[in-house]
Amino acid sequence: MWFKNLHLYRLHDQPQLDAGTLEESLAGQAACLIGRQEARRIGWTQPAGRAGTALLHELQGQRLIAAERQERILPAAVVREEVAERAAEIERQTGLPVHRRVKQELKEQAYEELLPKSHIKRQRIDLWWDTTRSLIAVNTSSRKRAEEALDLLRETLGSLKVTPLATQTLPMRAMTQWLVDEASRPASLLLGDKVELKAKGDDGVVRGRQVDLDSDDMQQLLATGRQASQLALQIEGQMGFVLHDDLAIKGIRFDDALLDEASETEDDGDAIVRFEADFLLMTRALGASIDQLIVWMGGEAALGVNGN
Repeated sequence: MWFKNLHLYRLHDQPQLDAGTLEESLAGQAACLIGRQEARRIGWTQPAGRAGTALLHELQGQRLIAAERQERILPAAVVREEVAERAAEIERQTGLPVHRRVKQELKEQAYEELLPKSHIKRQRIDLWWDTTRSLIAVNTSSRKRAEEALDLLRETLGSLKVTPLATQTLPMRAMTQWLVDEASRPASLLLGDKVELKAKGDDGVVRGRQVDLDSDDMQQLLATGRQASQLALQIEGQMGFVLHDDLAIKGIRFDDALLDEASETEDDGDAIVRFEADFLLMTRALGASIDQLIVWMGGEAALGVNGN
């Protein structure tokens, strides 16, 4: 249940949907087994997995939905080997070289025949829709996968106007300032032990793990003009994470006190009660942390709107 990564989006003109209407819409795009000739498919699945049947969990304005992405894994090397064998057989039978056009046809044939036999990879992508903040957060490390899930939601609802969350101060500038000037760090913000520094030119990237970010060596690197593109941070009482220069939040580790509170919640052995209680605790911590980050980076930036 506890999210590991987040891509954040501002929702514009938030659709006014009650839970029943939304769940009905989700059911119209429910996940089903990928077809034999399909390379990929995405649809809605139960956020609670086998423990539940609902496609939507909504509590105190917090919504949780989940997409299931299925993709057939057919390595290009397997197709190339099959094409090579078929081309070699034609050459043995005809005594003539196989032309490029024929090889392309063989490739298409091999792909169509091998695809139904390929392995199916499944991936679940959770979406947290905070109706109180008009915010959607997607639990995935990949921006591309987040956009796929949003595209599915847009198709499901008929319209979804969102933009990636952006702040007045660029994350790279804020992170670099926190590294350079200890006095600029907010009182409840602590530095972790992981950083990625990028140079303005072509000097490459410097990555550090389990390092003292206040060390003289780090300050010397920053003095050359390098800027922080990733920085491990901790918000006291909420969570630790790595902030990226596109405002993605990755490697989330929730505070021990929060996890202890979750473990002490009474659920009477009901898996759904436990699931929803954890969801509420998690979204409170995430929401408070996101609010703080926005304030620390000068507030939210106004951007154009994408969507239909």
